[in-house]
Amino acid sequence: MKITGQLVDIHNREIFPAEIIVEEGKIISIARVEKANSKFILPGFIDAHIHIESSMLIPSEFARLAVIHGTVATVSDPHEIANVMGVEGVEYMIENGNKVPFWFNFGAPSCVPATSFETAGAQLDSIAVEKLLQRDDIKYLAEMMNWPGVLFDDEEVKRKIAAALKLNKPVDGHAPGLTGEQALKYISAGITTDHECFTYEEGKFKAEHGMKILIREGSAAKNFEALIPLLKEFPELIMFCSDDKHPNDLVVSHINELVSRAVKKGYDLFDVLRAACLNAHTHYHLNHGLLQEGDSADFILVNDLSDFKVHQTFISGKLVAENNSIGSSPAYSLGSSPLEPKISTREDTRRGSSLIESIPEKIINNFNCTEKHRDDFKLKSNGKKKIRVIEALEGQLITNEIIVDAKTEDGFIVSDVKQDILKLTIVNRYNNAPPAIAFIKNFGLKRGAIASCVGHDSHNIICVGVDDKSICRAVNLIIKSKGGLSSTDGMNDKVLPLPVAGIMTNADAYEVAEGYSSIDAFAKQLGTKLNAPYMTLSFMALLVIPDLKLSDKGLFSGKKFEFVEVEL
Repeated sequence: MKITGQLVDIHNREIFPAEIIVEEGKIISIARVEKANSKFILPGFIDAHIHIESSMLIPSEFARLAVIHGTVATVSDPHEIANVMGVEGVEYMIENGNKVPFWFNFGAPSCVPATSFETAGAQLDSIAVEKLLQRDDIKYLAEMMNWPGVLFDDEEVKRKIAAALKLNKPVDGHAPGLTGEQALKYISAGITTDHECFTYEEGKFKAEHGMKILIREGSAAKNFEALIPLLKEFPELIMFCSDDKHPNDLVVSHINELVSRAVKKGYDLFDVLRAACLNAHTHYHLNHGLLQEGDSADFILVNDLSDFKVHQTFISGKLVAENNSIGSSPAYSLGSSPLEPKISTREDTRRGSSLIESIPEKIINNFNCTEKHRDDFKLKSNGKKKIRVIEALEGQLITNEIIVDAKTEDGFIVSDVKQDILKLTIVNRYNNAPPAIAFIKNFGLKRGAIASCVGHDSHNIICVGVDDKSICRAVNLIIKSKGGLSSTDGMNDKVLPLPVAGIMTNADAYEVAEGYSSIDAFAKQLGTKLNAPYMTLSFMALLVIPDLKLSDKGLFSGKKFEFVEVEL
């Protein structure tokens, strides 16, 4: 196979007309020529940190969407499925990912369960983690979220880090807001990256002390604008990642969007491409090709070096995506289970055509709770006048703790819809236990409830609603499906089933994207103004991100790292 075009040589920072010869999946030669077509040839993009599970797609279906945007590789943390299924879940992700032409690079989850303050479906101790790290297909120790364990020399944490360092495998970080002496101790433990920086000052401090900074722009957490100035100062330390990407967003764009935004802001083209294509490859010792002779033939052709609309994507010499065909296909609505097609004349909005075929895949799960009664969600007042409330923030994983007047009825604390103070609950999916109850601001629902079994990190059922009846109904929709997303207005229900571990589906990626868009739109009809309400909801159970969050065991302060009372 012969490919010609304008080769973008990131290593030598030059662009020239070239002819590339590919045989048996390898680049045999790259030659300068006098003339070539106008397409630009460059290495494929890398998502330097992502939980594939956040797309709600199994890896093979995720790849079908990612390649149309020029992504050829991911650094993938299977932390989410590991918290549900343990090592079996990690092996599921690896085995399924190996069935398609895409470079998935999985890590060994370091925090399963993420904390001792919640109920997870599995546990990976240091022995299990070391065994995973010894595998050639495990590239690194995934994000060390237990930063208190690092700072206070927890023996299990130390053993996990030591196992990775002994094998010369990188250790990923996760320390939002950590600076000063605490950050220095965290770094000195051998932790080399952080994707959780949310201010320029934090990112600069960590970069100045040798940390690689991953600029994240996902469906909920968006830190690009705050952190992109670091690229000019530390081009060798910056990578791009999405962390969590919902399926409807993945249909539209991936790392190519960050590349385009950075270039349009005036950042040096080669620095931008270094962050998108090279730095992660070097840091994690990845195996895919970097557009050099002898490499695996993994590269992309783009129409221009501004918008970075991908013309073609090649992986191992195989054409896996073309972006010139805009077709039409049925839209999808949410039925009961599975997704049911509906008649539609709307043109399909996908901008590219994936040539990776869908693969039938088995289902694994761990879901053991029974349906709930509306009285299970009542919270009796202790007679105090104030309550702690989680303040959700648009585009952020962090939350605030605010104190508000409690609204009570018949001795029970209830949602105050006028003040946008809504009841939040988490239901243990692994055992039958009383639901945990708290309150949250900024979801904006005026009626009904929305619920999800994608509740980082343990993936218990999380639900927000205006009244107990709606909350109970939304929760039971999840339980009946053994995982998924749900919404109800009290009369009408929508469900997106996620049968794989309760957090993913083996359905067609485009159908899932349509289904997610439908249930997202329905949630917004209930009143929420959040851009990604389900993604935001899922992070309200993420205890390792300050400040106030909820687990199935109670209301938790990430700053104090302890449980706190709802009532003051």
